[in-house]
Amino acid sequence: MIKHSIIAALVAASLTPLAHAAGEAKNIIFFLGDGMGPTTITAARIYKYKEEGLLNFEKFERTARIITYSNNAQTTDSAPSMAAYMTGVKANNEVLAMTANTTAIAPTTDATNGTKSVNACGSNNGSAVTTLLELAKSNGKAVGAITTTELTHATPAATYAHICHRDAQYDIAAQLVPGGTGFNSALGTGVDVLMGGGRNQFTPYNASTNSKGRSDNRDLLAELKAKGYTVGANKTEMNAAPLDKPYIGLYSATSHLAYDLDRQQAVAAVNAGTATTAQADVATQPTLAEMTSKAIDILSQNHKGFFLMVEGGRIDHALHGTNAKRVMEDTIAFDDAIQAAVDKIKKTDPALSNTLIVVTADHDHTMTFNGYVKRGNPILDIARDVNGKEILDANGVNATTLVFGNGPNRPATRSTLTSSAVLADSYLQETGVRLSSETHGGGDVKLLATGAGATTFKGTMDNTKVFTLMKTAYGF
Repeated sequence: MIKHSIIAALVAASLTPLAHAAGEAKNIIFFLGDGMGPTTITAARIYKYKEEGLLNFEKFERTARIITYSNNAQTTDSAPSMAAYMTGVKANNEVLAMTANTTAIAPTTDATNGTKSVNACGSNNGSAVTTLLELAKSNGKAVGAITTTELTHATPAATYAHICHRDAQYDIAAQLVPGGTGFNSALGTGVDVLMGGGRNQFTPYNASTNSKGRSDNRDLLAELKAKGYTVGANKTEMNAAPLDKPYIGLYSATSHLAYDLDRQQAVAAVNAGTATTAQADVATQPTLAEMTSKAIDILSQNHKGFFLMVEGGRIDHALHGTNAKRVMEDTIAFDDAIQAAVDKIKKTDPALSNTLIVVTADHDHTMTFNGYVKRGNPILDIARDVNGKEILDANGVNATTLVFGNGPNRPATRSTLTSSAVLADSYLQETGVRLSSETHGGGDVKLLATGAGATTFKGTMDNTKVFTLMKTAYGF
């Protein structure tokens, strides 16, 4: 009887999830592949490592399936989905880190710079909800947000800003400047590391040199520098930035950083001595992996730990454009950044016993993986069956393995495709429904986690639950 009791206890113990005490994570790095749905992950894996390979983050031991609907839509946009991860609150589409009763009111046109950027939220329109970055900062940790998009774009903004509409980017930028008009006081002394594009939203309007600049004539970069920040505009300046000071790096004068494929080509052109002026500028941009490594170096100076958000934002933009090749390249660059973080942390913490790393996406897209394609067929190529014959539609016309449910490339009459055409850098995959831009998809996304507190990420869960688990891992 005693023997049976011991066996029963051992069996019960083996079925019980491993217990992890709250507060075991000193650091959290949250990676967000914007729009990186399951099909994107699978396609990028095959593109880089073939069918039998794995992306670096796919080797993480904990996985979950994430539900992404917003407060008012089955298919979310990036603002409320990222805010759900950061706050645990469902908001309406377009709304950034605000309560569910906040109405999204689009900005009006700025008469000076012509952008749709004048905040029109009005008063009594919801209230701010605390973000994980703000919680980390209030608990003495260093905090950072880095992205390949504009720094004021929806995903990074959801970590540090509160506003009724994601497009009011000039107001979002002002929330970052300690002591300045519009500063988000919940950020304390400010965000310690910031990197991305969109320098125009931080610098004064000038008709000839900064036509999309700030019409209030504030130079937010000068204000940040006066608060002790080091300011960088390229990879060289980023590398030279001291580790004991807060840092902001804006690597594009306007808009987002370049797609990684274009960055690679720009670097190659510079090395060959054939670069255009535009390519020479793009070649100065750091990779997301380089940005991630530098951010960790700076944030790690805080003995209480840190929170870092890293976004591969241009994955989403390539998907909206139905340009699968740039989707693949930016997903690989995102995966490289994750590995760079793992390598960096493991130098001082080999078992990741102090750091939780979470990788997920804010929403899916409509990219589809067609069958029945033979193993080894290039993922961007024409679909061929196991005998090597092209797979034809009902009218006898071939197609690519990857297509989209909707988007711009919907020919009135389909014609035969060639490998040279579909493998070209700027080829746009065909779509089922013609729209000016491909839309998000409403399907679930994947989450993978490793390190301190990772065992709690499992099963199917709402995106708001991820906030709760990260908060618990910190012990807040």
